[in-house]
Amino acid sequence: MKITPTRLPEVLIVEPRVFGDARGFFTESWNEAVFNAATGNTLRFVQDNHSRSARGVLRGLHFQLPPHAQGKLVRVVSGAVFDVAVDMRRSSPNFGRWEGVELSAENQRQLWIPPGFAHGFLVLSESADFLYKTTDVYAPQSEGAVRWDDPAIGIQWPDTGVAPLLADKDKVAPLLSDAKTFD
Repeated sequence: MKITPTRLPEVLIVEPRVFGDARGFFTESWNEAVFNAATGNTLRFVQDNHSRSARGVLRGLHFQLPPHAQGKLVRVVSGAVFDVAVDMRRSSPNFGRWEGVELSAENQRQLWIPPGFAHGFLVLSESADFLYKTTDVYAPQSEGAVRWDDPAIGIQWPDTGVAPLLADKDKVAPLLSDAKTFD
């Protein structure tokens, strides 16, 4: 497994080893001991989620506050997305900064988004199947969000050829200046 820090040092690109031949491929998508040894974390995942979305669907930017703050290990098993993490920790020197990475079935990359970061993605392909492991269960009372297009954050979303398709709650998410945050 190859681990690469991003501009947000806590957000990590995870590239599992892939063994392929004419028959197809094999990869170990998760190994707790290997991941924890490579990153210095001690993670325990409690929930797996799977979403399917069409081209142009933009989900996020979402997070959960304590006591149910979530870390997420995300990957795409069909299609491609532009995946984004935003530092929501007011005490961090990177507060409000973002990182974006393309995740696809082809590149088999994963992204580790620790607690304290908002997360979202934009579907680049005709559709995408998106899987994510979480370190805490979904808890609506702890839910937070920030606007996907907040100019203070300045995410440079790729052009998919269609206007972003958003959930109603994402259309009215607060700006960073008004959002709930960590610390």
